[in-house]
Amino acid sequence: MNMHNPPRGPKGPNRGQKNDGGGPRGRRPRVTPKGRQVDTTALTEIEALLAERPRRRDLLIEHLHLIQDKYGHLSAPHLTALAQLMRMSLTEVYEVATFYSHFDVVKDGPPPPPMTVRVCDSLSCAMAGSERLLAELPGKLGRDVRVIRAPCMGACDHAPVCAVGHLQTQQATVEKVEAAVAAKPHPHAWHPAIDFDMYQAAGGYTLLKDCLAGKRTREDLIAIVSDAGLRGLGGAGFPTGRKWSLVRAEPAPRLMAVNCDEGEPGTFKDRYYLERDPHRFLEGVLIGAWVVEAPAVYIYVRDEYPEIRLMLLAEIERLEKAGLTAHTHVHLRRGAGAYICGEESAMIESIEGKRGLPRHRPPYVAQVGLFGRPTLEQNVETLYWVRDIVERGPAWFSSQGKEGHKGFRSFSVSGRVKNPGVKVAPAGVTIRELIETYAGGMQDGHTLKGFLPGGASGGIFPASMADHPLDFGTLEKHGGFVGSHAVVILSEQDDMKAVALNLMKFFEDESCGQCTPCRVGTEKAVKLMQHGPWDTNLLTELATLMRDASICGLGQAAPNPLVSVMTFFPDDLAKPLGRW
Repeated sequence: MNMHNPPRGPKGPNRGQKNDGGGPRGRRPRVTPKGRQVDTTALTEIEALLAERPRRRDLLIEHLHLIQDKYGHLSAPHLTALAQLMRMSLTEVYEVATFYSHFDVVKDGPPPPPMTVRVCDSLSCAMAGSERLLAELPGKLGRDVRVIRAPCMGACDHAPVCAVGHLQTQQATVEKVEAAVAAKPHPHAWHPAIDFDMYQAAGGYTLLKDCLAGKRTREDLIAIVSDAGLRGLGGAGFPTGRKWSLVRAEPAPRLMAVNCDEGEPGTFKDRYYLERDPHRFLEGVLIGAWVVEAPAVYIYVRDEYPEIRLMLLAEIERLEKAGLTAHTHVHLRRGAGAYICGEESAMIESIEGKRGLPRHRPPYVAQVGLFGRPTLEQNVETLYWVRDIVERGPAWFSSQGKEGHKGFRSFSVSGRVKNPGVKVAPAGVTIRELIETYAGGMQDGHTLKGFLPGGASGGIFPASMADHPLDFGTLEKHGGFVGSHAVVILSEQDDMKAVALNLMKFFEDESCGQCTPCRVGTEKAVKLMQHGPWDTNLLTELATLMRDASICGLGQAAPNPLVSVMTFFPDDLAKPLGRW
């Protein structure tokens, strides 16, 4: 042995002392596990709140909502107690709770104020004055009210919109919001315009009863919706009959998931149908479940629609009592403020109680979807049309289109028009026709300058393209698409650079963060667009990277507004950045 370099013992003040397995001498042995310990009071509170509810992993988000609704926030002791009761790691619970914007997680420190006012700053609301509300409301409402920015709330035809607590104040003014805060509103179910009894009296659920009684075959229904040209109307436009066939070809058990999470800025058509005629939609849901023989259906409703969710709960219970859901079990799941969950695989992750991170494909949802089973995923409007198409025949629907396009389309029209709202028009209608025939023309003093045909991700097009037909496949060659048919009309008073920046900020905030091209790309794009003249070469290079390398449609489509402005509105590039 080299005596000049003796072997080293343990470092520190106890060096050389015997380690008996309980730690170095002089240090007390740990009497509790590492990490945050369960508070007995918090545990009792969460046990009482959950009561007899199952502790399944897929119900995590539902249980987080229970806590948030009861206490106004999610405290660390409550999250720790929930993790123990659900036999999950605290890390899993915490990462889900912090992913969704409607959950207020308080790790240490004071809870948020008892009332929160969310002001929509998406495009239609920004054009209508939401920035002034954001500037004025904090000083008017006081310290006991928190005022924060929020993305689109699905009421663009009544812009600007604020959510006081969970309930919306539409066409908001400072005075309206002050009155709503003073009233301390709580969501409640309301009586839809067409309820269960009215719907049945008009022939509703006859088709479903015929299906369940064997008077209709699954193959006949698939053929009818295929011949009608019915497509997925949530954005992708995939043929509905083909989707039903693909899912049916997969091994049982098969499931069904319904996307009621229309978070695309400018989109509110699904809300329109749910508020007015929910049972036409629900009959479509139950027929779809029958076609693919799904023993369970999961309807995912965005948290921005609390009254719709409560109404659907009540109406689904009526269907169960009437014996119309014997072939499937309908579950209602509540979103928590995440635009990305409008993407089908991210929605499925959220239904399973996880963060809404899009999955890599293949496999596709139709093969490996909810809980690992083949899953039929459908949009609200698609299912809304099913009954009418089957009862009236495919020719009734397919003959409605223009210039070779098939069917009706429900356009959510907002912006600089006199009569915004949902406009049901033939597929292939033009922007000029939508404005002049359906929306009452441009607002006084405004001249058409451009339009968004498909919400934030569909691109921005100039007035010179106002006579192009609007449908799937008509705008892709120009760098855009109709998507969910969210149309925002812009005028000569709108700065296109400010429009594109507003949309890019939305994508930056709503990126799930899973992939670097989207997470970092949207952030860098915002910085480049905010400061100084636009470096078009650098922005084009960044847009190409995001389109080519992002995992899902959010990152791939995020550059569309930016590229559209550089392509179609070069005169705006030389102007200083405008504001509303």
